[in-house]
Amino acid sequence: MNQPATPPPLAVGLRHVERLLVAPLHTVPEIDDSWPGFRDMPPVLATAIMIAFIEETCVRGLRPFLDARQRTVGTHVDVSHVAATAVGMTVTAEIELTEIEGKSLLFRVTCRDEAGLIGEGTHRRAIVDIDRFMKKLGEKSAAMTASPGPAAAVVLATLGLPVPQRG
Repeated sequence: MNQPATPPPLAVGLRHVERLLVAPLHTVPEIDDSWPGFRDMPPVLATAIMIAFIEETCVRGLRPFLDARQRTVGTHVDVSHVAATAVGMTVTAEIELTEIEGKSLLFRVTCRDEAGLIGEGTHRRAIVDIDRFMKKLGEKSAAMTASPGPAAAVVLATLGLPVPQRG
C-alpha cells in the first residue's frame, strides 16, 4: 500500500508568482449587481479582486507544502492599491513568505502591471485542518440558526421565516 508523500518543509523565503489578465469581470462596475454604487465607477481592476488574486497566489504557492488535510485561510491583509489597471493589462502578483509563527504565515506581497507597481503590503494566512475547520463552521452556522442574534432575527423575519426564541 502506498503512503501519501510527505510534503516538503515550509520555510521562510518561499516565493511564488502568478499572472492575471484583467477582464471586465475583474473591474469595479462588475463586482456585484446588488451594489449599485459601483455601477458608474471606472472600469479598472477592483481592489477586492487584487486582494483575492494575492490570496490565490499564496494558496497556489503553499499547496505543495501542505498535506491533504490542510488548507490556509486569510487572517489579515495590509495592502495598498496605488495605481489603476485597465482591462487587457496583465497583473503579476509576487509573494514571499517572511515569517512562520506556529500555524501563522506572513507574506510580503507586491502586484505590478505593465506600467509598474499597483499594490504592495503584507498578508497573513493560517494553516488549518480542513475537517476541523468545516466542523467548527457548521457548529457556528447551526448555533446562529438555532439562536439568532438581533440582526439575524430581522433577516429571518424579513424573509418570512420563523425566528427561534432565545432560551
